[in-house]
Amino acid sequence: MKRFKNNLDEMQEEKLLKIEHFGMWLAFWGLVAAAFLQVIGGADLKQLAGEGIILMILCIYLLTACLKNGIWDRHLKPNLKTNLLVSLLAAVAVAAITVIKPLQEGITLAYLPITASFSAVFTFLLCFGALQLAVLVYRKRRTKLESCEEDDNEPHEN
Repeated sequence: MKRFKNNLDEMQEEKLLKIEHFGMWLAFWGLVAAAFLQVIGGADLKQLAGEGIILMILCIYLLTACLKNGIWDRHLKPNLKTNLLVSLLAAVAVAAITVIKPLQEGITLAYLPITASFSAVFTFLLCFGALQLAVLVYRKRRTKLESCEEDDNEPHEN
């Protein structure tokens, strides 16, 4: 397959990468916000399918590409504290949706706090487990990449 000629100099290439980076994260968080607002608005799964599919494809691509290249995050560290905080944030968001949606529909359920608590705890555990697994894979991959770099830096005997 023939590749297109790159007409950009290094400065333009760097600027374009920053623009694409910002655009990708804008799209990612835009999809998250759209899905959140649709759920709060009472949308059913058919209405959420488009955003959900695109969001999951984007999430899976980012996760696999970053882990393959031994990259975690520019700002967050791959540690227990970060994973606990991110999981807690996800749990709070799910609990809020679990409480807000029935209340908007005028439904007052006696077991709503129990449902919200169960949803939050389940989300926390699922998110925390997935993040811990990702950290394990990241550290293993990072170690492998670093050992390959060390092997490449050693002089070879002829």
